[in-house]
Amino acid sequence: MTEQITFGTDGWRAVIADQFTFANVERVAHAVGLYVLKNYPKAANRGLPLLLGYDTRFLANRFAYRAGQVLSGLGVASKIAQRDVPTPCIAFAAQHEATAGALQFTASHNPPEYLGVKYIPDYAGPATNEITETITGYLGGSSSHLVEESTTIPEFDPKPPYLEALGKIIDLKRIAASGIKPGFDALYSTSRDYLDLVLSQAGVKVEVIHNWRDANFGGGMPEPKAQYLADLFTLVKSAKLDVGLATDGDADRFAVIDELGNYLSPNQLLCLLMRHLVKNHSRQGAIVRTVATTHMLDRLAGKYKLEVLETPVGFKYIGEIMRAKNVLIGGEESGGVSIQGHIPEKDGILANLLVLEMLAYEKKPLSKIWQDVVQEAGGALAYRRADLKLSILTQSALMERLKQSPLKKLAGQTVTKVSLVDGLKVYLAADSWLLIRPSGTEPLLRLYSESAEPELADAMLADAKVSVESIVKDLGSLDSGSAQKLVASGVKLPGVTPAAED
Repeated sequence: MTEQITFGTDGWRAVIADQFTFANVERVAHAVGLYVLKNYPKAANRGLPLLLGYDTRFLANRFAYRAGQVLSGLGVASKIAQRDVPTPCIAFAAQHEATAGALQFTASHNPPEYLGVKYIPDYAGPATNEITETITGYLGGSSSHLVEESTTIPEFDPKPPYLEALGKIIDLKRIAASGIKPGFDALYSTSRDYLDLVLSQAGVKVEVIHNWRDANFGGGMPEPKAQYLADLFTLVKSAKLDVGLATDGDADRFAVIDELGNYLSPNQLLCLLMRHLVKNHSRQGAIVRTVATTHMLDRLAGKYKLEVLETPVGFKYIGEIMRAKNVLIGGEESGGVSIQGHIPEKDGILANLLVLEMLAYEKKPLSKIWQDVVQEAGGALAYRRADLKLSILTQSALMERLKQSPLKKLAGQTVTKVSLVDGLKVYLAADSWLLIRPSGTEPLLRLYSESAEPELADAMLADAKVSVESIVKDLGSLDSGSAQKLVASGVKLPGVTPAAED
């Protein structure tokens, strides 16, 4: 059914064999094919091809191949990656070859039982809301489509051009000459034989773990967070390495552990990389961050006299600005980053290489470089986050209530500013803020807070939880009848349309 397929902030994701089925993939491929035929006239009659990529998950390659057979039934040619491929690599190929874009089958950092698919236009960044809405519109049309099962989809290798491009951005010779000793946890992901390969070819000795395909990700999660990187922590400490690196399942996000075995948050890494580009490369440009990303970037931008632009959560919004303006670096608190001169898509492989390049330039331990950044920024900011499980319907009703009656006080302080860029963001004095927003991909309500005072950051989050729980209790259980009443009163809820009137 159409309502089963919903494109979130980064495509459509669902549980394999539940909603993520061959039948639904055929429908998505058919809809994308119709979009391609309308927007890429040269794709007609098997002209301009659509690239097909996939990650290491169960049946991902088979789903991608089936999509190619559906496209063939529409007269759209396709090429499929010869092995699982990082999202930034297939995005790079979509831009640097003559293509109608790419379809990437990945659930990124989600649990192993999930798979997903997203369309990447030929500009190499995430599809805009307009594009995904158009594709979704095609899903609602006829469900009949031809699957040319006899079609053989030609293979291609997107790796060499991508690695060559990284070599032009990153000073690999400097990294090799520095004698840095990195460790790399591939997390059974698409980044294996990419990050480690480009380093070894440059003469850098890298200690690698989990560098083989495992659709179950070793029984863990393909997410580069501290709780999933125990083996990397052990490696860094036991081998006395200078730094530990990791990526997520499709290599668009990254993680870093310093020489002391400390996990650096994506917020910290964004600040480090921004400073590196300005200080060591003398680059200029706007800083683009999401509403949920640290304002420590703003402090550094003020020091360097750089413009800061805020977007909703989702790298597609950052990518749009990167395509339109001179952007030095764009990033988000979840670990996505890209820079000037690269594709407008997050790239965990590039980000890890930038960290190594920074170490080679600075010639000091990563922990010491972070101390320098904190000093330049006028002190650290305490960043907090909490997730609350809430149904999509409850989230929508809650956010509508919060927008109609925003918080006026928080942690005993007066709210000085309210932003509705994405969810509800309220500001207190002196770099203190709180954000409440629904997840774009999961039934979770996300709460974020930041302040120069750790106690205030904690208090804001605690107060927000109490407010949310109170509103949810007041809303009660949202059954279909309640949902219809909300919609009738003007509240927009996903998958719920106004009841027909007599």
